[in-house]
Amino acid sequence: MLTKFPAVAAARRVPRAAVAGAGALALVASAVLVVRTIDAGAVRGAFTALAADPVGAAAALACYAAAFAVRAAVWRRVVPGLPFGHALAAIHVSLAGNHVLPLRLGEALRVTSVVRRAGVAPAAAAASTVMLRASDVVAVVGLAALLGPRLVSGLLGPWAWWLALPAAALWAAGLWWLRRVAATRGRDVRTPVVLVAGAATLAWLLEAVVLLHAARWAGVAVTPLDAVLVTAVTIAAQVVAVAPAGLGTYEAAATAAFVALGADPAAALAAALAAHALKTAYALATGAVALVAPAPGALGRVRLARAPVRPPAPAAPGDVVLFLPAHDEGATVAAVVARAPRAVCGRPVRVVVVDDGSTDDTAARARRAGARVLSLGANRGLGAAVRAGLADAVAAGAAAVAFCDADGEYAPEELERLVAPILAGDADYVVGNRFDGDIRRMLPHRRLGNRVLTLLLRAVARRRIGDGQSGYRALSARAAADAEIVHDFNYAQVLTLDLLAKGYRYREVPISYAFRTHGRSFVRLGRYLRRVVPAVHREVNRA
Repeated sequence: MLTKFPAVAAARRVPRAAVAGAGALALVASAVLVVRTIDAGAVRGAFTALAADPVGAAAALACYAAAFAVRAAVWRRVVPGLPFGHALAAIHVSLAGNHVLPLRLGEALRVTSVVRRAGVAPAAAAASTVMLRASDVVAVVGLAALLGPRLVSGLLGPWAWWLALPAAALWAAGLWWLRRVAATRGRDVRTPVVLVAGAATLAWLLEAVVLLHAARWAGVAVTPLDAVLVTAVTIAAQVVAVAPAGLGTYEAAATAAFVALGADPAAALAAALAAHALKTAYALATGAVALVAPAPGALGRVRLARAPVRPPAPAAPGDVVLFLPAHDEGATVAAVVARAPRAVCGRPVRVVVVDDGSTDDTAARARRAGARVLSLGANRGLGAAVRAGLADAVAAGAAAVAFCDADGEYAPEELERLVAPILAGDADYVVGNRFDGDIRRMLPHRRLGNRVLTLLLRAVARRRIGDGQSGYRALSARAAADAEIVHDFNYAQVLTLDLLAKGYRYREVPISYAFRTHGRSFVRLGRYLRRVVPAVHREVNRA
């Protein structure tokens, strides 16, 4: 939906590497300029005083936090459907984003956060954000004009006041946009102009407490009104900050303002650094929390939602289908087909080979060995092959459907172990656990990778899973009909998460495993993770 906004769409087209590179260059340049002007003794003294004054530091941070709480509360008044927790989280995510991204690109995160997490309409989220942020700028310029017009003119020149015009224009545009949204959405949006202006002013007064304490730690004598003035000048300068966190811009503006008030330059810079360090620590800490709380997190869920377990159902009538996904497995497929049992638990077994675009004689060998071949034509991927095999078995009226690789790593003779719990009505989804069975050979790095990925899957699924990547599995008729595999590359994790999310009963049984002696596995760690991790995230966050 955000693609309706040209600015957002254009931002998405900017290469991430270019943004990161610009930010890194600006950060390095700003850091060099700051470091070259530091008086180490003055800075050390300021930070020593900060460490020795935990009560003062806590008070400063409490006022800083209260400033954002005020902004969140007024945002909720503007957009009544926006919960306070999500408003506060969006502001903190944006604040943290501005500390790690150049050109104040973190501002866009306010909109995306409340749209994705709180369900606020994009137009309402964008219009309210523009108006509220413009109100912040207008308020800070107003404070500077009220408290120190000569100081501001002396630092930036008489033309500095012209900077207020774009802010005022942006505020007016935001208000007009917000009223248009309110006209179409009714009670979903309000425009309390006086409340917004008062809240913006109060927020800056609270933020000034940080600079007030920082000045005292650095030995700079200032009054509360002086601290408000320095805050106003500093924030006004940061409107056009280039480096992440406004590094360089913040220090230069705050130092110049303190010096204009009569402070020693070294102590002024130390105060600016102490205040900026405190604000940065707050931004990164609260931003990290705001990414995950309140739920849903900005990155979506990372663990599967708990689902009620489906009641047992009697086994469906019909045969057992064993299908083998195969891509260029001509050297082994016939032997695997021949080893499959003809019946299990008193039910006939039908063997199907799903030929995933093989370029060798896989299909011909499978037919000669007695299997029915389902051809996918082009190579579509293991996930697509499993999806096709499940659909084919359901259409054929299978009572239970199992599948294993056609490369000989799994023993088709053990089919009854997997389908017996299903046919007995004790499980809907059974996975063969290699680690509880007999592993004849598994390469050390693959064993480690399987263990690590299984632990991660166990954490995401909230279930005791012993082998998350096993290639030998069985499903009941209803589970096979309901199963969804959300990507073509692989099935292992997403199939398990899908069926657990739908309440199907899960079980593992021990199986044997022997590393393949022909062909080559498609699994390459980097490629595997690039494909599987996003698919798992999509699966966990499906509606």
